[in-house]
Amino acid sequence: MHPFRKAVEAGDLTAIEEMLADDVVFTSPVAFKPYPGKAITAAILRGVSRVFTDFRYVREIAGADGRDHALVFTATVGDKELNGCDFLHFDEDGRIDDLMVMVRPLSAAHALSEAMGAQFERISREAAEAMGG
Repeated sequence: MHPFRKAVEAGDLTAIEEMLADDVVFTSPVAFKPYPGKAITAAILRGVSRVFTDFRYVREIAGADGRDHALVFTATVGDKELNGCDFLHFDEDGRIDDLMVMVRPLSAAHALSEAMGAQFERISREAAEAMGG
């Protein structure tokens, strides 16, 4: 089992954050523009942990060089069940420098967008605090 998967399944948000490169780029399934940086990415992941219920990984796919991983998951947002995938890329130091999430179906993506929108003020505040602001 991949360490990121293990940390997510254990709800170990500290371990997840420690796996992120300082220059990580997070690409959201519901936002047009990617989010650069460890502070905002960690804050978004904490927000997702508050929004998702019944989260579980169902498949793990690794690239031949070990630097690319796809982790397929299921979760619930409100009353919508969704399927998704975390696409991870690791830098030379073994830290996640690219994290892209995709989800389906569209109705669940809309529910996720609304739920995360309701979290975004808190997410922004947490990211600013982590950056010393």
